[in-house]
Amino acid sequence: MSAGRVTIVHYAAPPVVGGVEVTIFHHARGLQERGYKVTVVAGRGEPFHPAVELRLIPEVDSRHPDVLTVGQALAKGEVPPLFHVLREQLRERLRPICQASDVVLVHNAITLHKNLPLTAALYDLAEANISRFVAWCHDFAWQDDLYIPEMHPGYPWDLLRTPWPRVRYVVVSEHRQRQLAELLALPAEAIAVVPPGVDVAAFFKWEPATRRLVHRLGLLDVEPLLLLPARVTRRKNIEFAIRVLAALREEMPDAALVVTGPPGPHNPANQAYLQALRDLSAQLCVQERVYFLYEYGSDGSPLYVTDAMMSDLYHLADVLLFPSKREGFGIPVLEAGLARLPIFAADIPPVRESAGEWAVRFDPDGDPRTVAQAIAERLATDPLYQMRRRVLRFYTWERIMETKILPLLQELIT
Repeated sequence: MSAGRVTIVHYAAPPVVGGVEVTIFHHARGLQERGYKVTVVAGRGEPFHPAVELRLIPEVDSRHPDVLTVGQALAKGEVPPLFHVLREQLRERLRPICQASDVVLVHNAITLHKNLPLTAALYDLAEANISRFVAWCHDFAWQDDLYIPEMHPGYPWDLLRTPWPRVRYVVVSEHRQRQLAELLALPAEAIAVVPPGVDVAAFFKWEPATRRLVHRLGLLDVEPLLLLPARVTRRKNIEFAIRVLAALREEMPDAALVVTGPPGPHNPANQAYLQALRDLSAQLCVQERVYFLYEYGSDGSPLYVTDAMMSDLYHLADVLLFPSKREGFGIPVLEAGLARLPIFAADIPPVRESAGEWAVRFDPDGDPRTVAQAIAERLATDPLYQMRRRVLRFYTWERIMETKILPLLQELIT
């Protein structure tokens, strides 16, 4: 059963390049994945998702020849007859689409002058109350020094600075909220703020297996994520890392530890060591926060982390925790350096050689609480970590969809 029917309207749709078009892509995809039936109406674009319907109406395009002709006259303060022809054509072509929708999200056309016949047609439909309209406002013609010379008192220019009846206004930042509240003489709290976001998996070009793992384990919500790239063998001192995690969670309760490798293949005792690590995790009440990736293959099979996935994990993690008691060299220290990860590593000769003064070194037989405190203090004052967490906490498309967009639509549809 569909969660609702949403139509998104803009001058252009993906794959046209632009910030609004990127936003439309993520809105459409995210809503479709959550059960909404989504239609995108635009003047230009191509099908960009198999389950999202694209309806092309050429006159919706801000660059349609007739729209450009009308725009030239409007810029001089003239309203040519072609304006009214286009307005009526657009109104009648949009009417059945809007009537079939629970909510119509209009990007920019309600506050920007790039296609005023479209703006006027949408106003007529909103006034007729044939659907719930949302004005998703990125730019304001009446407050842009570049565009103000093209604005004139009266109709249709005043549509861009007049609050429309029964229309919910949304802006992309608190700065825009203040601007629009001033323009429309509305209280700021009447205007919702829904920022655009980032697609973390696409940005980092994660492997499909990494995407599944991150989703399954909720790794984007981990604060911080400790990475231990190692096979499960006793010399890797994994029990020390588990004790560090337990101590760290007293101050940072959302912390977690990822151990990337399988049990070492050359010693049968490594399976017993893995079980001992599980038992220790349960004893310290961190069994739900210690992830042996070997155990997370599809269909119950073992997961063997590829080199490409390891690169993904370095870019996902917040800290390299490397408590190994013996190493010939310790390649993870170099890899963490390339990934700009803070390095907390055992004070052994290979680490001193490779990392020099740039790793926080500790006694691998020492006090795990001391290491946990050092990690907490480092991250508390690390602007890169703090900014990264801010992005992941507030500005991923997943988080924006769940905390901002879905509540807004549910409010309008129910």
